Amino acid sequence: MRCGTSHNRFINLTQSRASPLITMEPITPDSRIKSALRALWLRSKERQAALKMNDRSCKDCGAKHSVAKGREVKVEVHHVEGVLNWQEIYAAVRRNLLCDPMKLETLCKECHKERHR
Repeated sequence: MRCGTSHNRFINLTQSRASPLITMEPITPDSRIKSALRALWLRSKERQAALKMNDRSCKDCGAKHSVAKGREVKVEVHHVEGVLNWQEIYAAVRRNLLCDPMKLETLCKECHKERHR
């Protein structure tokens, strides 16, 4: 089940006799999403494969990754085509995962598994 919303908002319903007052605030900031995605990237098989494919060496100057004291060299994996649009990535995460809490529900593990059958 997809959340189907383009933003991540918390809806605070204040009880009143006329109509409820709705206030919306973001829950998870973009910086936290980027941090989680970076952690995923650093542990990814794709990143490890790129390091192995290039023998943990810089493609430009040939420097090899080293942790030897006094000769430390760190190599990084660069996206050749770049990560083009972080805002689109954040929007996709919010739309499909971090959606409005009103579109989420709490289920036990077995009932949740049943819903995805």
